[in-house]
Amino acid sequence: MEYNLVTLAGRLAIDPEERTFESGAHLVRYLVTVRSDTPRRRVDVIPVTLWDPSPDHVGPKLSRGDRVMIVGMVQRRFWQAPDGRRSRVEVIAHHVEAAPGDGAHAEGESDARAAPDSVAAPAG
Repeated sequence: MEYNLVTLAGRLAIDPEERTFESGAHLVRYLVTVRSDTPRRRVDVIPVTLWDPSPDHVGPKLSRGDRVMIVGMVQRRFWQAPDGRRSRVEVIAHHVEAAPGDGAHAEGESDARAAPDSVAAPAG
C-alpha cells in the first residue's frame, strides 16, 4: 500500500502570500519552519500551498511567527526555466490551522480551537 500524508507543526517564517487567478482559483502559500534535534539540531523551511481555502473562516489572519499545524501531501512540481528543467518539492495542504494558544484562525475545513490530536487525515 502506498500512502502520501504529511503532518507538520511549526512556525510561519514569513507572512502568508495570497493569490487569486483569472480562473477564480485562490491559493495561499506558506513557508513553515520546523525544528528538529535528531540526528542533529537543525531548522527546515518547508513550502506549503493551500488551494481554495474555505471562505467562511473568521478571526485574525495568520502571520509571521504564528504556530501552525498542517495536514497535506508531498508533491514534486516540474517546470521549464530559461536555464533548464527545474523542480520543487512542497506540501499541498488539505488543512492549515493555528496551533493552540496563538489565537489565529483556521484555513481549510476545521475549527481553529481543535486540539492537535483532532486533525484527521483528508478523505479520499
